[in-house]
Amino acid sequence: MMLKRETVQLAYLYFIPKPHKAGTPLRPIVTPMNMPTTGISKFLDKLIQPIFDKHARSTTIIDGVDLIHRLEAYTTNGHLISKTYLCTFDITDLYAMLPQEESLDILIEFLLQYDYQKVQNIPIDIIRKLALIVIKENVFVYEKKFYRQVIGGAMGSAFTLTLANIFMWKWEKQLVHRLKLSNEIYGRYVDDIFFTSNDSLESIDQMLDEANNFHPNIKLVRQIGRSVPFLDVLIENRKGTLTISVYHKEAAEPYVVPFGSDHPGHVFRNTADTAITRAVRYSTTLSEFEEEIREMKLMFLYNEDHEYCSDHWNLSESQLKTRIDDQDDQIYSECKKRQQGKMQPETGKTKTSRSSTAKQPLT
Repeated sequence: MMLKRETVQLAYLYFIPKPHKAGTPLRPIVTPMNMPTTGISKFLDKLIQPIFDKHARSTTIIDGVDLIHRLEAYTTNGHLISKTYLCTFDITDLYAMLPQEESLDILIEFLLQYDYQKVQNIPIDIIRKLALIVIKENVFVYEKKFYRQVIGGAMGSAFTLTLANIFMWKWEKQLVHRLKLSNEIYGRYVDDIFFTSNDSLESIDQMLDEANNFHPNIKLVRQIGRSVPFLDVLIENRKGTLTISVYHKEAAEPYVVPFGSDHPGHVFRNTADTAITRAVRYSTTLSEFEEEIREMKLMFLYNEDHEYCSDHWNLSESQLKTRIDDQDDQIYSECKKRQQGKMQPETGKTKTSRSSTAKQPLT
């Protein structure tokens, strides 16, 4: 954690747009590369994160596969019925709205609850002092002016994520207790929460209204229904039958690393393997699986991987064109034009609608 004067730099603020959200809001990022507090932040993250992961596993969703396993167990145990609601909500600007002193108090509360007076021989009061430096001394430059963050933590600092998770551990306690009494699923991925409920819609709304008032800095944006997306999974309750498929955000373009680039070969293999594995894991029905495979083929063509399509699917460009339906012809033509540089990608291009034919179980 020792500083080197020749490498330390003042952090700067920049913004990344969120095209998948209404109005395209901006996500503020403070670059952490050579900040004076970067070493302390990384040290605390390595120290505290494993403890959080160990004790908060039951309420933490790791990825889409983890969520699917929970949903399958929920269904097997007979809890999914035709009236079951699927619910998601996300916390608005969690990193930027963390109350600093209160978050540090909750950090100590968390450690004490699990009997940590010391962590790797470091007393928890020293840990709090180090965390105070990280969160209070977040100084950065923006448009030739100097700023210090007085609410929240730097999005980009390693320890901010762990501190946010621990703050949410305290915030969600009432909600977790209530849902577990009813054998419902509750899981959180940082600031995105998924849960199930067999209560009425009015009761769910009332519960979330109450949760929205747990803390003045924490505000929720909710989605409730029989079909909801969470992470990269689209979850549907079809009259008591669980259906899973891959979820693609409406604003997402089919960009991956172009296959004509000079990246190492394993990058392209990993891209293909990941897409195929996800299609297999996330597809409950044969038609959903075939739809995802078709999306993948278009994505590979879009990114100039004709050889991969031919080698792995025995499908040439001309064969692909004849095998996709009339609605896909327009997308195929647009893909080809984009590859040839005749048109620019359109952000938020409407995706093809899924087939209305009857779903068949995937065997």
